[in-house]
Amino acid sequence: MRVTTARTPAGRWPLVRPWLGVAARLGLAAVWLYAGGTKVGDLAASGRAVNAYQVMPYEVATAVGAALPFVELALGLLLLAGLATRLSAGISAALLVVFIAGIASAWARGLAIDCGCFGSGGQLAAGQSPSYLPEILRDLGFLALAGFLLIWPRTPFSVDGWLAGDPSVEDDDEQS
Repeated sequence: MRVTTARTPAGRWPLVRPWLGVAARLGLAAVWLYAGGTKVGDLAASGRAVNAYQVMPYEVATAVGAALPFVELALGLLLLAGLATRLSAGISAALLVVFIAGIASAWARGLAIDCGCFGSGGQLAAGQSPSYLPEILRDLGFLALAGFLLIWPRTPFSVDGWLAGDPSVEDDDEQS
C-alpha cells in the first residue's frame, strides 16, 4: 500500500526557496549590470546626475558619480556568478537605502530631477514632471530582493556553493 502525504505550503518552502534565491540573485544582478552599463560610457553625466540631488559638494558628487557605475557593475558580476552573495546583497541593500533616501529627499525639497538610476539623469527640462513614487517603489522591490539574499544567500548554480563543496541548498537554513 502506497501512502502519500499532502504537501503543505510550508512543506514546499525548502523546494521553492533555492529557486526564488536564484531568481532574486539573477534579477538583482541584471539591475546592477544594466544600471552600471548605461552610465559607464559617460562618467561626467553620471557625476552631474549625482550632483543634481544637491546633497554634497560638486567635486564629491562628480567623484561618486564616476565611481558608482563601476560599483554597480562589480555587484552585478558578483551576483551573476553567485560569489560573495551575502556581502554583495548587503552592499546592494545599503546602496538601495541611500538611493531611496536620495529620491525621497529630492521629492521633499521640490527638486525636479531624473534619478539617474539607469542613465544620465540630472535636472528635468521645463514642463517635465519627476516620477519619484514609482522610482521609490521600484527601489523598494530591489531592496526586497537584496533582503532575501541577505537571509538566504546560498543558491543553486553559484560560485559560493562550488567553493563550499556544493553542499545541499536545503541545508542552508541551518547554516545561515
